[in-house]
Amino acid sequence: MRENTRSRIQEIALRLFTEQGYEATSLRQIAEELGVTKAALYYHFKTKDDIVASLADDRVAEFEDLLEWLRARPKTPQTRRELIVRYAERLDRPRNAEVARFLERNQTALRDHPKILRMREKMLEVVGELVEPGDPLTTRIQRSMALFSLHAGMWLTQNVEASEQERRQAAREVAIKLMEA
Repeated sequence: MRENTRSRIQEIALRLFTEQGYEATSLRQIAEELGVTKAALYYHFKTKDDIVASLADDRVAEFEDLLEWLRARPKTPQTRRELIVRYAERLDRPRNAEVARFLERNQTALRDHPKILRMREKMLEVVGELVEPGDPLTTRIQRSMALFSLHAGMWLTQNVEASEQERRQAAREVAIKLMEA
């Protein structure tokens, strides 16, 4: 029950932060939308910053899982291809898409947030595992872009006449081609 309430608070906060902006959204608005008192909300999160931290912590945990999996395997083309599939599956989760949209729309307000910076650091660790020390700069950029193309592919094709599934599949194909090139 407690986890369900926590998740519901995150869901409502994400929506309001994305629609209205992080700075323009109050805890009172989140509590009202949830149908609870501010005191009840405080039981789970004392501040908006605590909500953002919890969202970032969830993403960091996902990156840590990916890193653990990645570090336990040989650095082969097959491992890199499987990473694309695993990473894409995580991005396809509704909550992660919502978090990405929230971060994109609130970049200025969250630019120096320590938990968001930690999330970025973990992403860069994943990218770092895709290259060897002697790899040329072009290889480093290409493999980094493979992961980022999964994000960009969805944003850049929002107005394209294709289903979300078709857009995701196309982004995966591009990511795999970049990773294998």
